Amino acid sequence: MLATLLPIALLHWAVLLVPGFNFILIGQLAAGDTRSKALAAVAGMTSATLAWALLAVMGVGVIFAAHPALRQVAQLAGGLYLLQLAYKLWGSRHQPRSEGERLLSHAGACRAGFMTSILNPKIALFYGSVFATAMPAQPSLMLSAAAVLLVFANSVAWHTSLALALSQPMIQRAYLRNFRRLNQLSSLVVGAFGLRLLVSTALEFRSRAG
Repeated sequence: MLATLLPIALLHWAVLLVPGFNFILIGQLAAGDTRSKALAAVAGMTSATLAWALLAVMGVGVIFAAHPALRQVAQLAGGLYLLQLAYKLWGSRHQPRSEGERLLSHAGACRAGFMTSILNPKIALFYGSVFATAMPAQPSLMLSAAAVLLVFANSVAWHTSLALALSQPMIQRAYLRNFRRLNQLSSLVVGAFGLRLLVSTALEFRSRAG
C-alpha cells in the first residue's frame, strides 16, 4: 500500500505548493480580514477536494474525458464565478471600518472556497490521472479509501497552514497598511484566473467545432 500512496502524495504536494487561486483567497481573508474566515474558506476548499477525490475514484474523470462538453460547462461556470469575485474585490478598495463592511461573511468565505474548487473540473482530471497512474487496475476498497483520505489530509494540512501563517499580526498589519493596492492586485489576479479559464474553454470549444 505504501508503494502506491507515496507517489500519490508526492504528486499531490507538487501541485499544492504551486501558488494558485486558493492561495490568493486564503491570503486575502487571513491577512485582510480574520483568521476564522480564512479557515472557513479552507473548510469549503477541502470539502470540495474530498468530493472531487471521491468522484475521481468513482471514475468521473473518465466521464469528463469522454464528454468534454460537461467539463466545459463546469469550467465556464467557474470562470464566471471568479470574475464575480474579482469584481467584489475591486469594489472593496477602502479599508472596512466594521464587520458589516467586510468582503465576505464566514458562510460566504466557506461558500467561496467550496465553489471555486468544485467548479474546477480539472481537479477531477488531476485526481483521476494520478489515481489511474499510481493505483493498480483493481484497487481494494481500503486502498481507494486511503488514497482519498491522503489527498484530503494533504489539502487540509497545507491550506490550514497557509491560513495560520498569513493571519499573523505582523502580516495583517503590513496588509492593512497597503489595503487598497493589495486588494486591487488580488482582484486582477483572480480576474486573470477567471478569464484564463473562460478563454481556454472557448478555444477548446472552437478547436473541437472546427
